[in-house]
Amino acid sequence: MGYTRTALLLAAMTALFMGIGLMLGGQSGMIMALVFAAGMNLFALYNSDKAVLRMHNAREVDERTAPELWRMVRDLARNAELPMPRVYIIDTPQPNAFATGRNPENAAVAATTGLLQQLTAEEVAGVMAHELAHIKNRDTLIMTITATFAGAISMLANFALFFGGSRDRPMGMLGTLAVMILAPLAAALVQMAISRAREYEADRIGAEICRQPLWLASALGRIEGLAQRIDNQAAERNPATAHMFIINPLHAHAHDKLFSTHPATANRIAALRQMAGGEQARPATAPERAAGQSRFPQTGRERGRDRGPWA
Repeated sequence: MGYTRTALLLAAMTALFMGIGLMLGGQSGMIMALVFAAGMNLFALYNSDKAVLRMHNAREVDERTAPELWRMVRDLARNAELPMPRVYIIDTPQPNAFATGRNPENAAVAATTGLLQQLTAEEVAGVMAHELAHIKNRDTLIMTITATFAGAISMLANFALFFGGSRDRPMGMLGTLAVMILAPLAAALVQMAISRAREYEADRIGAEICRQPLWLASALGRIEGLAQRIDNQAAERNPATAHMFIINPLHAHAHDKLFSTHPATANRIAALRQMAGGEQARPATAPERAAGQSRFPQTGRERGRDRGPWA
């Protein structure tokens, strides 16, 4: 099913590119768009994950540079029976995270510094388990391809005025204006083709991976509240990647939520609490709410063991 969805996504994006080329340059424009789309398809399959990580200035870390996070991801990957993914940190105060990669063997998870500083270790484990669930479900390929293509389509629409308006265009200035207005909306609709159900499924499997649904439920509530108040500048500059994050990172520029690919956070939390048998999520303690204080667990040497409670 994952390969079918990916093929349909690539076909839809290719058709959209060709339609834009036809409107802007006639038959020759459509052929050029087809060639460009073919190149984009190949790029998206093998390099879109690297492109998305660069968009957010993510830096790769290892057991030496970020031992607590790296070991946490290692233990959770073992629980999920997945290969160890590459681990990245994004320097932004907004708590958030995403996963990317064309398959589990070439996957990466990225967490923001805000996530690591503002949430408890258990909540971070719930978030990382959710991202590993996306990898396990092979959602990451279609999510990353969508981000790459939607960004390219929006960029093409921004440049439409440089190509439109002359008499040899099929629709002249009218077609150009249509491309500028409709192309980004079409790209957003294709993003919506990625069912919101994938988030619920990733929540469910993520809760199984970390073995505590309430850890993820608590994390979702904390991230939702903080993300509404804290900017993520890289995400605001690249709104086509918003659907990849565990919680929508956009708010500073008042992006329209009509095309949001994230289900309501309250509904996700309710589903997780139901999964836990109706138990209420543990509220954060006063030290956990203190701004800037690290919530990472102690290292294995400090605790006398190398595995957290999620392992």
